[in-house]
Amino acid sequence: MHRKDGKATDEIYENSDVIIDTIGKEITDSTQRKSSECTGSDSVRNRSSRAAAVCVVLLCVLLLTAVIVLCVTFTQERQQFISKNENLTNERNQLLFKNENLTNERNQLRNHLQSYDGWTYYKSSFYYMPNEMKSWNESRIDCRERGADLIIINSTEEQDFVKNMFGGTSIWIGLYRDVDGTLKWVDGSTLTSGIWGSGEPNGGTSENCVVIVDHDPRWPTLFGLHDVVCSRDFQWICEKSISQLTLP
Repeated sequence: MHRKDGKATDEIYENSDVIIDTIGKEITDSTQRKSSECTGSDSVRNRSSRAAAVCVVLLCVLLLTAVIVLCVTFTQERQQFISKNENLTNERNQLLFKNENLTNERNQLRNHLQSYDGWTYYKSSFYYMPNEMKSWNESRIDCRERGADLIIINSTEEQDFVKNMFGGTSIWIGLYRDVDGTLKWVDGSTLTSGIWGSGEPNGGTSENCVVIVDHDPRWPTLFGLHDVVCSRDFQWICEKSISQLTLP
């Protein structure tokens, strides 16, 4: 009995050791599994945190880039605006300067024209008819001394104006026959048209200068342009273009 009881006791101890070892192993395995699970969860959280941090950094970089681009664009547009404004200011000042110069020239011209007593203005030219009679060459010299020349008639309208100006006489005009027989104006241009009197020009080589006749008592039946001897004495008309005026 004693031996059997001892053996039974040993078996109980052995069984209890096995049980204890089994329980300890299960506890250890359970702890390891929990520890592994916790470690995996922490790894996931760490990766999520890093990803979030990277996203935040990228957003900050994008925002900073956008701010820099906006600042650069604004600065460029501001500089362009300032440059355009400066150009407009310079152009305005130039216009003001030109306007001031034109005003001064206008005033000078107005004062200058007031000294042109006896001159008649018509379509950008001034006309002057002295109350005396001279030859064609002497008449031209007088006109040149006045800063003008014998009148050049460019149209029927101007011819009508001239006739209304002198009326009732004959006057020298700036038309003459050149050495080659061509009728030319004093500016060197060739005569292309004109209202000649009946049968004119008819002077050949002796009548080399031209007058315009309108109700002249000496030639009551003659009107228009006539060639005559240059040494004869007639009144004359000087013409000066407004572009020839010399401002003081």
